Amino acid sequence: MVFGTGSREKDIQEDEVRAILREGIPARLIKGKRILVLTPDATRTAPLPMMIRSVHDILNRYAARVDYMISLGTHRPLKEGEILDLYGITQRDKNTVFSKSDFFNHRWQSPDTFRRIGQLSAQEIERITGGLFREAIDVTINRAIFDYDLVLILGPVFPHEVVGFSGGYKYLFPGISGGQFLHFFHWLGAVITCMNIIGKKRTPIRELLSRAAQFVPVKIYCISMVVTADNRLAGLYAGETDESWEAAADLSSQLHIVYKTRPFNLVVGRAADMYEELWTAGKVMYKLEPVVAEDGTLIIYGKHVKQISYTWGKQIEDVGYHVRDYFLSRMDSFRHIPKAVLAHSTHVKGVGTYENGREEPRIQVVLATSIPERLCRKINLGYLTPGDIDPDSYKNREHEGVLYVDNAGEMLYRIEEGAGHTFE
Repeated sequence: MVFGTGSREKDIQEDEVRAILREGIPARLIKGKRILVLTPDATRTAPLPMMIRSVHDILNRYAARVDYMISLGTHRPLKEGEILDLYGITQRDKNTVFSKSDFFNHRWQSPDTFRRIGQLSAQEIERITGGLFREAIDVTINRAIFDYDLVLILGPVFPHEVVGFSGGYKYLFPGISGGQFLHFFHWLGAVITCMNIIGKKRTPIRELLSRAAQFVPVKIYCISMVVTADNRLAGLYAGETDESWEAAADLSSQLHIVYKTRPFNLVVGRAADMYEELWTAGKVMYKLEPVVAEDGTLIIYGKHVKQISYTWGKQIEDVGYHVRDYFLSRMDSFRHIPKAVLAHSTHVKGVGTYENGREEPRIQVVLATSIPERLCRKINLGYLTPGDIDPDSYKNREHEGVLYVDNAGEMLYRIEEGAGHTFE
């Protein structure tokens, strides 16, 4: 059973949040338990200070211990001060209200972090992927979870390029996992393509995550949020992970997808300020690619985007950005490159073809960021000086085939089914 509510019209206030949590997190679930709360980092919109206050008040009343871990995947680790700022915790709060709690990053950089918990057989992989792959895949996870009786997922749900919708078990995989499984399912998503996955509840990748979660021997519970673009809470659901996530994904599909009647020859997306590297700012492409016309151009705009990737910058520089079939035609040449890097490359470049040594992307992707022109050319993307971009010059021109999207990266844009494709 899932406890909660959600609406496109009404925001959920803190008193209602606490009422939902009191009902959705029964004392018998947490009494005397050691609890690890998993949260997003700063690259997701969520009212974390309010949620952390509310969750901690309830858990701390009954639990033996409550700790918090940032589900980084492979993102940049946060300093403790950054975690406290993200959670809205002052130093005084830390020494009083949270005096018995610790705050961690998922230490994905260290091999000692992980423990193997199971293996998905080749036959199962073949079934779930519809015959695309047939290989046994090991599943590993952060060994810290074995110090706890309960893992509580606390995170928002949005359309997602690899899984379909984020949230739920994604806070385990890739949130606090690593190794073969992480890279495998990212590459599977790339092979299927972002365009065929994003904004869909039922995907092979989501099935893989649910199957891998069955190996986790610790109890898992979930609090799923649905958040508006301006960080207001529209939905909150507490319960078993699948039920909580499904309810949130249903509301997200109503709240986070914008439908247009026609594609656009030019789309300019200003990356949200929380994206400081192309690894995350690439979400501008993922969320806007469906509304760019054939042979059109998408500009990822944002002077605050300063580097390709904190974690994978060197590998991406070596590989560049290419369409999927570029890699599929020569996989042996990229055996040394982590498959999540190849997946990111194809997601940013978009769909296209590669035949007879000629690469033909469906659209052109241009960076107007602080990444230098030389580097943009090297990684096979276009370049514009960000100072030459005047956002006002792109606004209110949809009738001309020009779309400007501010704070881009979380809202998914799609063409209405059966819509016309002409401009005035």
